[in-house]
Amino acid sequence: MRTRTITSAFLALVLASMNPAKAWEFTPGIPCVLTHETADAAVKLTYDPAIPVYTIAITQTAPFIAAPVFAIQFNGPLSLAITTDRHRLSDDDRTFSVTDSGFGNVLNGMQFNQSFTATLGDQTVTIPLTYAAPAVAAFRACDVLPAV
Repeated sequence: MRTRTITSAFLALVLASMNPAKAWEFTPGIPCVLTHETADAAVKLTYDPAIPVYTIAITQTAPFIAAPVFAIQFNGPLSLAITTDRHRLSDDDRTFSVTDSGFGNVLNGMQFNQSFTATLGDQTVTIPLTYAAPAVAAFRACDVLPAV
């Protein structure tokens, strides 16, 4: 029985190393940055405590089609939906972003749910939030980083 457990653990470790999970990454600084990539899209949040301004940007390889409303639906135990018409597309239409002075609901949604679905018109991108909570917590602490 012990050999089977050790073999199973070893096999799980080998399989995990062959297919590493793409982690949420927090980078402190001015601005603080939180990033994540999937096969379909890349997410980047920034926060500049000197201004203070938050930005979320979602990028994919295919261009987005302009739409009047951007929505983000957080899926999980603290389900939440947010909509805005204050988004913008990049020059190549592959990135849409939203900037605001407060992101409390966005950060709550990211830290305490399993995924989010970003919707721009008929286009949707779903981003898993697996293992995002520690990086989001670090990102939240950005505004209390000591000044240099």
